[in-house]
Order: sequence, then structure tokens, then C-alpha cells
Amino acid sequence: MITIVDYGMGNLYSVRKAFERLGIPARVTSDPDLVRCAERLVLPGVGAFGDAVAILESRGLLGAIREFCQAGRPFLGICLGMQLLLTAGEEGGLYPGLGVFRGKTRRLRAGNLKVPHVGWNRVDAAKKIPIFKNVPDKSFFYFVHSYVVELDDSDVIAATTEYGESFPSVIWEKNIFGVQFHPEKSGEAGLLLLGNFAEFVP
Repeated sequence: MITIVDYGMGNLYSVRKAFERLGIPARVTSDPDLVRCAERLVLPGVGAFGDAVAILESRGLLGAIREFCQAGRPFLGICLGMQLLLTAGEEGGLYPGLGVFRGKTRRLRAGNLKVPHVGWNRVDAAKKIPIFKNVPDKSFFYFVHSYVVELDDSDVIAATTEYGESFPSVIWEKNIFGVQFHPEKSGEAGLLLLGNFAEFVP
């Protein structure tokens, strides 16, 4: 069973439908107890970092997500859900994050390119990533974001993408994965990734 965190910011039902299309049961919940005891947890997200942290805190979900991550069970953060894993975010001020990875989110330095970065772009794997099993190298995924993660430890960067600059598009350490793109909107490659996450054993 996949548990998807509901905090009012994200493509919750698109993510659930993607898992269900694969024949994988998924539930959407805002109950901290269900989050703590989940078998596998997905944190989606679209919107501002500070708003997301405030809502998660008010619903008692911030601590529940931290506890889940520390328990060693599979976790996937999508887009804003990946950015929230970091120590802090700079969007609209400076806000504390979940602190699972040391670093911060900052605005994408895209040069003359338009921000937000919207559309299909290539993901270049820096290492073998379990959730990329059978996903062709340099596959294209769908992005919608204005901020990127900047990590203190580059070893957790599993893949990068180019858009005015090179930025981490996948981060991974032990049981915890984060993807800057939206696998639920990324066609067959995205479905393969979600299916691999559902089977991943840390």
C-alpha cells in the first residue's frame, strides 16, 4: 500500500491514479498516525515552500514525516515534496524544512531562459538508481518549478538536469528518494519509476 500525504498542495489524485493504473493500491491521507505507520510514503507538492511547511506543521504532519523517514521505510518526495526534505527554503523568505538532507532550496538560475521551468527535459543519472530500473538512460520527464535544491553533500545527487544551469533532479540516500520532476505526468518512464518505487526494498 502506498500512502500519499495530503496537505492541500499537490497533484494528489494524479499521483494516486498513476499508482492505481499500475495495479498498486494507494491512499491519500492527512492523518499523522497513518503517515507514521505507512509501508511506503509519497510526499507530492506544488506551491510555495513556506506555505507548505506551515500547513504540514499545523496538521501535525511535519513530525510524522520525519519519523517515517527515520524508520527506514521507502519514501518518495515529488517536486516541492523533494525540496521540503532539505534544511531550509529561500522561497519568499527563509523557512526551515524537514532537515532530512543538509542544504537549501533556491531560485533556479536559468540565465536568459524563462522561469518557471515548464515542460519535458532530460534526466542524466550520475549513478545507478533503484527506482530507475528499466528506465532508459537520459529519459525525458515533465518539470514545473522555479526553485531547485542546493545540497551540502553532493554524494546524495543521483541525477542532474540542464536548464540554464545544471541542477539536481534526483536525490537519494538509503530509503529516501526525491525527484524534481513529476513522474505522474511523465508517461511510460514516470510509470516505470513509480512501479520501481513500489517494489523497492531498502
